[in-house]
Amino acid sequence: MEQNMFCFQCEQTAGCTGCTGAKGVCGKTADTARLQDELTGALIGLSHAADENTPLAETTWKLMVEGLFATLTNVSFDDKAIAEITDRIHQEKARLRPDCGGCASPCGHNDDYDMKLLWNAQEDIRSLKSLILFGIRGMAAYAYHAMTLGYTDTEVNEFFAKALFALGEDWDMDLLLPIVMETGKYNLSCMELLDRANTATYGTPAPVTVPLTVEKGPFIVITGHDLHDLKLLLEQTEGKGINIYTHGEMLPCHAYPELKKYSHLKGNFGTAWQNQQKEFAELPAPVLFTTNCLMPPKPSYMDRVFTTGTVTFPGTVHINEEKDFTPVIQRALELGGYQEDQHFTGINGGTSVTTGFSHGTILGVADQVIDAVKAGAIRHFFLVAGCDGARSGRNYYTDFVKQSPSDSVILTLACGKYRFNDLDLGTIGGLPRLMDMGQCNDAYGAIKVAGALAEAFGCGVNELPLSMVLSWYEQKAVSILLTLLHLGIKNIRLGPTLPAFLSQNVLNYLVKNFGIAAITTPEEDLKTLLG
Repeated sequence: MEQNMFCFQCEQTAGCTGCTGAKGVCGKTADTARLQDELTGALIGLSHAADENTPLAETTWKLMVEGLFATLTNVSFDDKAIAEITDRIHQEKARLRPDCGGCASPCGHNDDYDMKLLWNAQEDIRSLKSLILFGIRGMAAYAYHAMTLGYTDTEVNEFFAKALFALGEDWDMDLLLPIVMETGKYNLSCMELLDRANTATYGTPAPVTVPLTVEKGPFIVITGHDLHDLKLLLEQTEGKGINIYTHGEMLPCHAYPELKKYSHLKGNFGTAWQNQQKEFAELPAPVLFTTNCLMPPKPSYMDRVFTTGTVTFPGTVHINEEKDFTPVIQRALELGGYQEDQHFTGINGGTSVTTGFSHGTILGVADQVIDAVKAGAIRHFFLVAGCDGARSGRNYYTDFVKQSPSDSVILTLACGKYRFNDLDLGTIGGLPRLMDMGQCNDAYGAIKVAGALAEAFGCGVNELPLSMVLSWYEQKAVSILLTLLHLGIKNIRLGPTLPAFLSQNVLNYLVKNFGIAAITTPEEDLKTLLG
């Protein structure tokens, strides 16, 4: 059947099979999807040009990371911006292979890859290649943020090239499956790199209570994941009578010492990304998007949306690499903010949320945690974490947390926590029952905590009283899942639906070897996991 586009990389893909019409569920057009495919094909061609015999510059790795990041869900909706990245990739390939352009007998080895070959491949091959592609797209987001702070990893960079190369090859399942598992391995290294970059630059996060009230006067809402952009915005607005509020995955920034020292970093506005079209509709302030999670802005607030980095949307003001946020600041002053303080709540009615329970904080009280387990005060740990989204069924996570027994601890991270992070679950063993560990990349911290507990109790992670109940939406969640599989973690519950790109045979492999399962009901899953 003739299709306008094909995309099934996010959880909300049409009919749980794939977006094929004039526009995807995320809002990108068929033309944008085609250009993103061309960009990916160009990256695969670049990976063939960047072989071990060719001297590579930092520009090569930067382009691979930036190009992959630009194809994440809800990052770039601007056809011109996507085409410009593709042109830069072609220029870099020409620099690496200057003789190819004038070759009388072209071999085609370094040509752009036609992504239709991947989307129309045999089902299991398509499934494994999709896991690799979506995994490295998610990993590229973490590498991009680390790179912004001056942190890179040669082995991670080289794996981007290796994985892209594999996508363009006619390999069977036996050759592709190890690349899938390696994606999880190198994503772990990438998350560790970003964790090191963030803590070295901004300090170790510490628990903090964040108000949901927006004070009167001019303000700016900043959303996404990029701590560097927030720091620059705080510097440029200091002393100008403008308050800064985080949104979405920016919430954990309040826990970093070098960020929370700014007195005009006031609190958090709104909930998770999928509610932005409603929450931003009447907002008397500009919103700065620093990474993915941009939904197509409605005309009613288009003039208040600003983007930076790889995030782009036609008709909005884009802040370039010089990071001069003057246009955002001027817009905040023009709009003036609220006339009186506005008291907002989370989705469960809470007036504040807590964050900052990093692995440094939790491991700092490891003895207290271990004693509480040994004394029977803590019976079980649940990592209820991942992406939020608009598809029905995500209330499962709210209900799961509400129904979790009082002698259990809820660890959480990423924007899925907005379903329940304003709940007061009380304390256990002198510790909060609900601990927000941070952004999606802070899954590295959860892994560190699990490893430390396993060592303390002299067992493997799978023998701990620990269950992982995860929600997914986009490609960073895919990369994290692959990391957990690389570490051999079993019996993960995943929802609200299983990925459309998992073929039945690949799914059977994951079930057989890792016990991965779809969520059912909170009651049934709690019974099984506690049993």
